[in-house]
Amino acid sequence: MSDRQQLILEAALRVIARDGVRGLRVEKLATEAKVSTSLIYYHFESRAGLMRRTLEFVSQRAGRYTSQALELGGDARARIELLLSLELQDSPAVRENSSAWGELRATATFEPDLREPLQAATREWVDDLVALIGEAHAAGLVSAEVVPLDAAERLTSLVEGLSERWLSGTITLERAQQLLAGAIDVEFDRP
Repeated sequence: MSDRQQLILEAALRVIARDGVRGLRVEKLATEAKVSTSLIYYHFESRAGLMRRTLEFVSQRAGRYTSQALELGGDARARIELLLSLELQDSPAVRENSSAWGELRATATFEPDLREPLQAATREWVDDLVALIGEAHAAGLVSAEVVPLDAAERLTSLVEGLSERWLSGTITLERAQQLLAGAIDVEFDRP
């Protein structure tokens, strides 16, 4: 990715996080990125192309701040908890990323062009979690009854919902973190 493309995608993420997908106008984005509208069209061809690439960018950015959970050695269950809880932290990058992710995910309901990159990004997150659950399973850190794929899909869905509630102000960050911790215990400690 060129420096210009990165600059434009960072600006698109900011605009979506601040104003929503409906607020993303190419002219507004050009102003935010301090580039011409023609440069945006040159790199992304259309608003739909820009949206697809922004979704991929948001996913890659989340991967950067959650990758530490995958790279750590030691207890797989602790790494699972870390991987999920890193999505619920009060930092500007996580707030911005989570806001944009929620907007883009909701938009995929109405814009089929976003569905494939959304499915790919979600699948990657779920697959990372499935691998960690498999490690925890092998080490006896989770109940033998746990089906890794089912647990990973439930927990990633929960994190997305908790993030949405936290960002919308319907629950506090602390409450979201408590609910996540409780859900992990319930999910993995079943008899």
